[in-house]
Amino acid sequence: MNTEQLMDMLARDAGPAPRAVVARRLAPVVLLGVLCSSLLALWLIGPLPAEGYLEPAPWIKLVYALAMGVGAGWLTSRLAKPVARVRPPGLLVLAVMGAMLLVGATALGLTPTEARWSAVLGQTWLTCPWTLMGFSLPALAGILWAVRGLAPTQPAQAGWACGLLAGALGAMGYALACPETSSTFVAIWYTVGMLMTALIGRWLGPLVLRW
Repeated sequence: MNTEQLMDMLARDAGPAPRAVVARRLAPVVLLGVLCSSLLALWLIGPLPAEGYLEPAPWIKLVYALAMGVGAGWLTSRLAKPVARVRPPGLLVLAVMGAMLLVGATALGLTPTEARWSAVLGQTWLTCPWTLMGFSLPALAGILWAVRGLAPTQPAQAGWACGLLAGALGAMGYALACPETSSTFVAIWYTVGMLMTALIGRWLGPLVLRW
């Protein structure tokens, strides 16, 4: 059997390619990732008091994490396929991160001088990025599994995107329990935690996404 015969046999009666394959693989693990990070945060730290949601802080955290999740999810879905155009989702990720850093810088500028270190460090700066990253790991495992079953041709970049998406999902769960109220704190330490998860994804990408 020559190559042309093999290709003809494989293509015969194949039917149309399934639609939205990437979304159908990613969507379940994204939902499970949010669920896992939320359950871990509520179990290990405890929920914020209900009155906390009368303040803007929890909503800023959730909106930031959600926006990063949208951008990173778009980037991951692009890198899960060969010959992907990643500039638009990459720019969205940078725009979301830049907007949050601008919000944090503006809030810091409006903070009295004597309270600025408190706004930057809060009470949990040493543990926040590590906790957020830890809550992201179940999502990272699921997302890497989903992308491995697709066709990534840039495993390091795809792993980085998977990690950033997982970090955003971890941030969503962590926001339900995080006691910090400073936008400056969120802009710095949530971003650090998400980028740490992205670096783990980049390290794992060539190991688990190569095919």
